[in-house]
This record gives sequence, C-alpha cells and structure tokens, in this order.
Amino acid sequence: MTRGMSPGMTLPHTPSQTVGPYLSIALRGEHWPYVVPAGTPGAFWLRGKVLDGAGETIPDALVETWQADPRGRFDHPDDPRGAQPPDVPGFRGFGRSETLDGEYAIHTVKPGRVPDGAGGLQAPHLAVTVLARGLLDRLVTRVYFDDEAAANAEDPVLASVDPALRERLVATPSDDGYRLDLVLQGDRETVFFRV
Repeated sequence: MTRGMSPGMTLPHTPSQTVGPYLSIALRGEHWPYVVPAGTPGAFWLRGKVLDGAGETIPDALVETWQADPRGRFDHPDDPRGAQPPDVPGFRGFGRSETLDGEYAIHTVKPGRVPDGAGGLQAPHLAVTVLARGLLDRLVTRVYFDDEAAANAEDPVLASVDPALRERLVATPSDDGYRLDLVLQGDRETVFFRV
C-alpha cells in the first residue's frame, strides 16, 4: 500500500501525454542524421517531409531510422546469424533527424537484404519511427527503394500491405539519394505498422 492511502482507496490513472516537445533535451545533435560519415563511398541522403492530415509540414517531429549494413548484417546479439561488425567504417545503423523546417534528412548507405525468418530474404529497407506532438505513441513504418523492384516483390512485409498502398513505403530517386514523404493521417497516410 502506498504511504498515506487508506485501505481500499484507489487513485485515478495518470492521464496520457504526447511524446513531445522535448527535442532540445539530448535529442539534438549535428551528428545524429549521419548513419555513416560524410564522404563514405555509396552514401546518399534519404529526405522527405513529415506532413499532418491537412498536408501541412510538421516543424517539430523526430524521424529515427534503424537498418542493417550493406551486407544485411547487424552488429547486435539479436541477429540470429550472430553479431558481426559492419564492413563500412563509421557505420552506426541508427540515424535521427528533427524536422525544424518540416523536412527530415538521413545520410546513409543502402542496407543489404536480411532473412525473413521463413527461409527467404527481405528487401533492402530502413525501419522508421516517427515521434511528433499530438501522438500518444510512436509511429513505425519502413522505407523501401524504388530501384529494388525484384527484391520488393519478394518482401513478405511489403506483400502484406494492400497493393494500392505499397507505393507509400517506396522512396524514389532524387538528386542526392532518395525521397519519401511521411504523412501522419488523411487520404495519403503512410502505412504504419503495429509493433
């Protein structure tokens, strides 16, 4: 029993709160968008806007990415093939970008294919988390690549998405890499997953 409470007394639940705004507390940093250092061979930028249901940019969202290295490996004990250090110097596997102007930008390399758990391989992809004001929990999605059509066709997660919505998870080539906008709700809402 909590000190000062009478037997049988119950307290109301603490109300839910949104996930922000707390970007200025240890979440900002010039190094966070860099999954690989500047100048890494084959590196590119993944860019896009984070939009609300009205199509307006969200100026204070946070986009985080997690990915395998170009060989499809993770330097983590949960990799069923065993942890293996990346062969790309400075590769972190994790990136974070705030959207001060409504846009996110992650500097990375294309991940390799990872096992799907059923004997096949997943297409190259980035796991993405979006945090923003008004959200009670994070949103989770994936980013696939337009120039990986054959691998995308074999990906079990992408295959589980309504064919009419799959394009919302596929980044298209741009001048310095790839681009994919993340839409939090509405007619063009990005496909988000329950995890």
